Amino acid sequence: MAPRSSRLARALIPCAIPIVVVAATLLAAVACSSGSTTANGGTSGSTPSKAAGTTAPPSGYPLDGTIKLNQIQALGSHNSYHVRTPKAFRDGIEKIVPGLTSFWDYEQPALGTQFDEGVRQIEIDVWLDPDGRYAVRHGLSLVGLPTDAPAEMKQPGLKVFHVAELDFNTNCLTFKACLQAVKTWSDANPGHVPIAILVEAKDDTTPDPLNLNFVKPVPMDKAGLESIDAEARSVFDDRSLITPDMVRGTHKTLEEAVLAGDWPTLGQVRGRVMFLLDNGGLRSKYVDGHPNLEGRLMFTNSEPGQPDAAFVEHNDATEKTPGEVAALIKKGYVVRTRADADATEAHKNDLSTSQAALANGATWISTDFPVPDPSVNPTYQVQLPGGTPARCNALNAPKDCTSTDIENPKYLKTP
Repeated sequence: MAPRSSRLARALIPCAIPIVVVAATLLAAVACSSGSTTANGGTSGSTPSKAAGTTAPPSGYPLDGTIKLNQIQALGSHNSYHVRTPKAFRDGIEKIVPGLTSFWDYEQPALGTQFDEGVRQIEIDVWLDPDGRYAVRHGLSLVGLPTDAPAEMKQPGLKVFHVAELDFNTNCLTFKACLQAVKTWSDANPGHVPIAILVEAKDDTTPDPLNLNFVKPVPMDKAGLESIDAEARSVFDDRSLITPDMVRGTHKTLEEAVLAGDWPTLGQVRGRVMFLLDNGGLRSKYVDGHPNLEGRLMFTNSEPGQPDAAFVEHNDATEKTPGEVAALIKKGYVVRTRADADATEAHKNDLSTSQAALANGATWISTDFPVPDPSVNPTYQVQLPGGTPARCNALNAPKDCTSTDIENPKYLKTP
């Protein structure tokens, strides 16, 4: 399996195929788009758990005062918003860059449906849009399809899609719409294990060798990252969030709290959401002036030894030195990995990567196929053992922990 240490590498490497010059130009650039039983102190978000609205989650979890957030494993979906573009358009791209759209050959249902089916970690790609610049999808003109985007794309605000002009269909067009879908489901199911929302901030320029007038994305800067926080906080209040401040509490650094085992218990955060920043390359901008993520919303994709280190992304469950992810988990960090990429494992019906992710203790295991996709492989599916949304992490959870202590369908909804 090719290394996938970054989204750039994941997209670029598999697409490096010999084709005509214009196709190679398009391909290469497009590919680039692609502790104690209570937590210490904290902000108002550290008060005892309440659901995403105002209803306290139902009781029935006897170990909620013991099991901590970093002691679980949960199922995630990759590019959770992703919907295939029209077939005629994909066929048109294939004539120019054979094989390219096969790497986008997956589709996720609405977020609420994913949660109903057991997903507890999602990924959303966000693009800055101060002026409604994505109101026209110029690439569709290649095959004579209408180029007007839905009305929501004409308004300013963070937009959600995969590749500008080429892979843009989504089950929620704006960041706020995606988050509102999360909140709606969470409000209706306040007993859920916390939902992790991985945010990838994007600004990749799609090359335009055919002069179709492709949009130029806005570079993601510090202010842009802060706008992600602001839009998220416009949907979720402090009682709905797990924040770095909440975890750090009275510790000097966030990492100190993590290494001390002072993640909140499930009882404190059941029914809440937390945000993770995917982009390691943007970390320095996000922590600028906030070395411990003071006041920040997202946990950064950091490295051990840094004051903001709590979350470590590790996209290939088999990529690093064997045992490295397990070591991170045992130290107290939370880790997200992937069970598959580019539909490669699905086409081969190969579950070895997901099995490695389960074995190494990764906190969130993300897949393109939490349910089978008949058009790709009707039998390939990644699930946790027993089909539960989350389970006890075998590397660090209490010995008497069971999957129903993490989440039980009986206690999802308000009585």
